[in-house]
Amino acid sequence: MTDNVLAMNPNKVVAFLGKSNKEFTKADIVRYIAENGIRMVNFMYPAGDGRLKTLNFVINNAAYLDEILTCGERVDGSSLFPFIEAGSSDLYVLPRFSTAFLDPFAEIPTLSMLCSFFNKDGEQLESSPEYTLHKACRAFHEVTGMDFEAMGELEYYVIAPDSGLFPATDQKGYHESAPYAKFNEFRTQCMAYIAQAGGQIKYGHSEVGNFTIDGMVYEQNEIEFLPIAAEDAADQLMVAKWIIRNLACKLGYDITFAPKITAGKAGSGLHIHMRIMKDGVNQMLDGGVLSATARRAIAGMMELAPSITAFGNTNPTSYFRLVPHQEAPTNICWGDRNRSVLVRVPLGWAAKSDMCKIANPLEQESNYETSRKQTVEMRSPDGSADIYQLIAGLAVACRHGFELENALEIAERTYVNVNIHQKEHADKLNNLAQLPDSCEASADCLESQRAVFEQHKVFSPAMIDGIINRLRSYKDKTLRGELEGNQEAMLAFVRKYFHCG
Repeated sequence: MTDNVLAMNPNKVVAFLGKSNKEFTKADIVRYIAENGIRMVNFMYPAGDGRLKTLNFVINNAAYLDEILTCGERVDGSSLFPFIEAGSSDLYVLPRFSTAFLDPFAEIPTLSMLCSFFNKDGEQLESSPEYTLHKACRAFHEVTGMDFEAMGELEYYVIAPDSGLFPATDQKGYHESAPYAKFNEFRTQCMAYIAQAGGQIKYGHSEVGNFTIDGMVYEQNEIEFLPIAAEDAADQLMVAKWIIRNLACKLGYDITFAPKITAGKAGSGLHIHMRIMKDGVNQMLDGGVLSATARRAIAGMMELAPSITAFGNTNPTSYFRLVPHQEAPTNICWGDRNRSVLVRVPLGWAAKSDMCKIANPLEQESNYETSRKQTVEMRSPDGSADIYQLIAGLAVACRHGFELENALEIAERTYVNVNIHQKEHADKLNNLAQLPDSCEASADCLESQRAVFEQHKVFSPAMIDGIINRLRSYKDKTLRGELEGNQEAMLAFVRKYFHCG
């Protein structure tokens, strides 16, 4: 198995050390730095605004390198998180060696690592985003005996002056090729850097959104990842957003992960796929059909869907995207291969035919085990999400499904196999609960369901309070209705939150 992990691995640290990143030790990091001319080390960590922050170190000597790798450094927590008071704000950041990657943008050779937060007593900070996700995954395993895995679909817009050559068809950019898609090369370079930083990428492509305003072309792209341990999935999404923005800045492009750009154009989501594993075997299928395990997890998401928006849809423009007929969900339901639902069960290679042999008659029968590819997809989150809180919230929701006595009945009741936005299915639509339509409404939902998220000490009360207070501060309860039809006012709001997350 180790040979398969190492073969063709693009992470330069993995390739040099000849071992999986999960096996990295401090001695490995020191050796890589010494033998590769590394002159600086960066500590990187997520803050309350959902972005990675950076602390730079010059390697003065071997003793100092050992000190920072062993002891970490002190930071001002009150400047990073709104729930930490200035009077007791000192925190420690300690690097996690398994996350080490060579900074692709630094002129001075630099090794970067993601960090964990610790409090004054040397304990992991209960309210830190990455530790909250760790606790969520731990609680999931303790309750179910299984492991929670995830991956993200990272959608974003690239914005640059319009050359006027080979104009793309408006809102028809899905999987478009050059020259009609203008930023395929940019995307593939991003993918190469993300892979070098340890990101497990599935694929990349241009997306539906493609339009021109005031001489600027807006092209939507997507990079999708492979399902891995949920904590690693969050780390790689954070690093991926950082890489995409940095390469865009270097090339003179603007980038936005904003949930909505303008009325009538495709918004950008951050769909999260999940699967449940036991002893390395995917538990989402049973005899080629969706398992009771999967349906219990879905039931938990159906129950907690209103409050999951508090983690995944975190500014007022999020709710400009969650409107009917835009391939974004508005109602709490799930279904197979259905993009009008909140939780979708995508095609899972459950067919028994050997498609590879059919397409390539010279091939022998493959007998490939495809059940491991089955996931379920939560479609409400967007690029404003706090990635660690979001995936932690989904882990809590899926765990909650195993704690509900009537989980399978909930799954049955919320299943739909039609497009609920078509007139002929209005009766079905009217029987479904709706997602919140504002940050304030989302805060109310989280307040009413917070006990589930605080159970097993996953989300700290301080973190939940901070999320609720921030959402209510937008005072947007009636905003969506007020701005309907007023594109100029909507664009002003979009610009305000253009660089969210």
